[in-house]
Amino acid sequence: MILTWHNDKVPEGIKIKQVYGLLFMKDGRMLLRIEDGFHSLAGGKPESGEDMIATLKREVIEEVNTTIYDPIYLGYQLVDEENGKDPYAQVRMIAMIDTIGESLPDPDNGKTYQRLLTCPSKAIKYLNWGEVGKSMVEASVELAKETFGLTSFLDKDEMV
Repeated sequence: MILTWHNDKVPEGIKIKQVYGLLFMKDGRMLLRIEDGFHSLAGGKPESGEDMIATLKREVIEEVNTTIYDPIYLGYQLVDEENGKDPYAQVRMIAMIDTIGESLPDPDNGKTYQRLLTCPSKAIKYLNWGEVGKSMVEASVELAKETFGLTSFLDKDEMV
């Protein structure tokens, strides 16, 4: 499988199969979803008629019972599974966290995910996605500074 990060719009003809969020608290920490010891971002597949913002908002509520505001497009990860099928896009957006509710089961699969607030530099390590993940998180921090006015990033891990 080949993964490449792109800080621009998804080209015409590339299908968007997933939308994930790099979600920030006002203190600069990011929210990660944990499943079976692996860290990831909250997000998922668009449903019929949904745009990227609606998909992200719905998935974040379903997976981590969190509400967000001001979602902004960041870029996309191009996924080539090297199986003869066309590559597809996994869109990444940034957003600010409004509220984090109690941990509830995902209505799609019944799983209850753990949730971690962490600083971006640790998020890169926890995600463990190599250069693609590092580029993605670094781009999200720069955009969050520009658009949300984040100036500091608290270095304190907290399970929520």
